[in-house]
Formats: sequence, structure tokens, C-alpha cells
Amino acid sequence: MDAIFDIELKLLLEGVYLRYQHDFRGYAVSSMRRRVQQAMEHFECTSVSQLQEKVLHQPAIFAQMLQFFTVQVSEMFRDPTYFRALRDVVVPVLKTYPSVKLWVAGCSSGEEVWSLAILLEEEDLLARSLIYATDINPDALRAAESGIYSLDRIAQFSKNYRAAGGKGSLSDYYTSNLHDARFDRRLREHVVFADHSLATDSVFSEVHFISCRNVLIYFNRELQDRATALFHEALVRRGFLGLGSKESLRYTSQAAQFLELDRQERIYQRL
Repeated sequence: MDAIFDIELKLLLEGVYLRYQHDFRGYAVSSMRRRVQQAMEHFECTSVSQLQEKVLHQPAIFAQMLQFFTVQVSEMFRDPTYFRALRDVVVPVLKTYPSVKLWVAGCSSGEEVWSLAILLEEEDLLARSLIYATDINPDALRAAESGIYSLDRIAQFSKNYRAAGGKGSLSDYYTSNLHDARFDRRLREHVVFADHSLATDSVFSEVHFISCRNVLIYFNRELQDRATALFHEALVRRGFLGLGSKESLRYTSQAAQFLELDRQERIYQRL
């Protein structure tokens, strides 16, 4: 990448913010370079400026650009040891509350939301739980809400479920046809899907547990600080934050405000 590419990239992100109020200016530059390069190839643009012209003048193109700006890679019960840790560390405390609110921030296409709903169901917690599932990508939210996943992904989902300590069979929670698996709508009854940006929006509820995995790694330090400050504000006292093994609070401004409960899975408790 050359200096001109980076200049044009800044102008593109500034233009997107001014035109659509979606703020990607605090995303990690290296990641954003790759995604914009991929978008240029997809839209057959020879420069970022050419891509910018399309994005700013054609809202339909911007809607497609969100697929490049946001990463949509997930699995059900991804990193099974994380869900085992939730059962061991977080669930016993959540069971002491008469009702529980949870927030999956950056829920993407919903695999983690449905996984969490199943875990809560198996721990007799779902009936008194409400899960907020948020993302900035409307297409991802629609996919998440549908709870429909390609049948060729189910084998991996089932393997993860068993490794995560699942108490039955994943097939207990979905029906399938030749192509897709559709997860049980009774799980959906306890989930609210909503548009929310960690870059621009404020706290919308007080919650007992937040799961936000594979999101902060795409933010620069300033945006990481903003997001973790939101989490701190959203959590009840002694509430839990799960970041997963790839992310940490260590270098954020909120590090001193949390107790590390599980070092490997990066599960924290608000002080």
C-alpha cells in the first residue's frame, strides 16, 4: 500500500461517516486496508477514490460495502472452552438473579447468540433471561434473527457443542431440510436484535453479562477504550464481561475497573 492509498482511505471513511453516520475511522488501519482492497476488486475500482464516488452517491453500494467493513465469520459454540468457562464461572452467579439481561455486542450473523440461548436453556436460565444481540450490519442482523444456517455447517457446530459441554444433542434445537437447519423459535423469544454501534452509540440497558468476541481486535486503541467504557457503564456491579482468548482489557483504559476471572478465556468481572 502506498501513501496515496492511505490518504484516500481516510477520505473514504470520513465521507462514509458524514454521508451515512457509520463511523469506521477508529478501526485498525491494517484491517481496513485489506477490506477496502477487497471491495475495490469486487466493485472493479482502480482506486479508493473511484470506490468512494460509488459509495457516496449510491446507497445500495454502501449497503454492500458494509459486508466488507464488517467481518462476518463465526461458528456456533466457537472456541468451546469459552462456553465451558461460562458454564463454570458465570452461570452459577447468574442463577442467583431473579431475571438476567445479557448483551452480545457485534453479534454478526448470530451464531454466538443462538449458542448462548441454548446454553441458558440447558442451565434452566433462558426462561428468565433476555439477550440483546446487536450489530451495525442490517444484513447480518436479519441473518442472525432468522436462525437459519447452511446444513453443511452443522457438523462443525455439533462438534463444538459437544466440546463445549452440551447436555444433549444440538439436533434437539433445530429442524432441517435438504439445505438448511432452522433453530427453534422458542429460543428466539428471549432475544432482542437491534442496530447498535460501539463507535457512536451509547449504553441502552443495564446487563449482567456482556459477550464481545473478535470485535475489539479490529479497533484502534481509542475505539477500544470507548467500547470497553461502554461495557463498564452497561454492566451491573459484579457483572461479567467475556472477550475470549484473542482479546484483552490489559492495555485499555478500563483495565483497572475489572477483575480477571479466567485468564485463558478472558472473562472479567466489573468491580
